[in-house]
Amino acid sequence: MGYAQLVIGPAGSGKSTYCSSLHQHCETTRRTIHIVNLDPAAENFDYPVAMDIRELISLDDVMEELGLGPNGGLMYCMEHLEENLDEWLTEELDNYLDDDYLVFDCPGQIELFSHVPVVKNFVEHLRRKNFNVCVVYLLDSQFITDVTKFISGCMSSLSAMVQLELPHVNILSKMDLVTNKKDVENYLDPEPQLLLAELNQRMAPQFQKLNKSLIEVVDQYSMVSFLPLDLRKESSFSFNGKDQYSLPSCSIQYILSQIDNCIQYGEDADVKVKNFDPEEDD
Repeated sequence: MGYAQLVIGPAGSGKSTYCSSLHQHCETTRRTIHIVNLDPAAENFDYPVAMDIRELISLDDVMEELGLGPNGGLMYCMEHLEENLDEWLTEELDNYLDDDYLVFDCPGQIELFSHVPVVKNFVEHLRRKNFNVCVVYLLDSQFITDVTKFISGCMSSLSAMVQLELPHVNILSKMDLVTNKKDVENYLDPEPQLLLAELNQRMAPQFQKLNKSLIEVVDQYSMVSFLPLDLRKESSFSFNGKDQYSLPSCSIQYILSQIDNCIQYGEDADVKVKNFDPEEDD
């Protein structure tokens, strides 16, 4: 059985930075992962690329030969990938062992994960190849500045959850760049009535029933929650003197442990028993 992370999120949310930090962490802890580039428009990488969609098709070639724009060209590239799942992807996956750990760095066009079936079919192909897959959805923490943007981010993540039907770990990225962390902290464990009141203030009266339904989805069903990631953190969480979370942030180590738990990584590994008995001389 193989294991995989599917790293998705809006453009500029820090997906490639997350993959780079994850690779550095695993290299430090002597753990092996393989990072796969699924963005046909990518150019520079801060991590070694194990597989690259640009070996199959690149956005520059599509735009030049077909005269498509960036968004249309990217959709063409991803549909071409979908058509070659049984050939190119299967051949690439055959290079890895059953227990290998792959991280797929995906492009940032959100429609790929919300209503276009390309990524869903990609995931189903991985599952047929006996991979346990977890979606890692990144959202820029600097984007969460008011209730409307928070609800928008939740609905975007929920749309991907419904479309892909996989375990999700939602991350607020770039916490190290947030100047006022109190603004973000208010949305990590939000009070539903306060969210509803603030949402009603910002929107017209005819949307009040819709606002209530949206808040109920976030609160009552606990469908969407976010882990705040600060790449500067080495330990799991930061505490103040009263053993309370002083600032809402967690480390890449903690994030990885949550993902490993979702995909049951290492649960089927053989137990290694060390022999403490001294060897007897012949």
